[in-house]
Amino acid sequence: MNDNTTPIATLFERAEDYTKTSIKLLKLNAVDKSAEIVSSLFSILVVSMTVVLSIIIISIGVALWLGKLLGDAFYGFFIIGAFYLLVAIFLRIFREQWLKYPVSNSIIKQMMKQKAL
Repeated sequence: MNDNTTPIATLFERAEDYTKTSIKLLKLNAVDKSAEIVSSLFSILVVSMTVVLSIIIISIGVALWLGKLLGDAFYGFFIIGAFYLLVAIFLRIFREQWLKYPVSNSIIKQMMKQKAL
């Protein structure tokens, strides 16, 4: 600033600087929250994929074991298939309480979480 500026001009300069800084801060906060949410979702995805693969392998083993007990392998696969059909029906019926609301609430909590300064 030079000495010839009026107090009004100085005030406008500071207001402009404040606005620019506020906009930068909002952008940085948005990037921070986005990165936090994406990293959380990615870690959940990795864990979920590991669990799904484990369940598939265990299901095949249980189906073969049940098939051996019942005399033919396809009986075990029918039983395991019926079990998963039952699970799918329950998930469909209770998807709002068990899936939608917990995921939505988790994302909202992450977005609203305040960082300590």
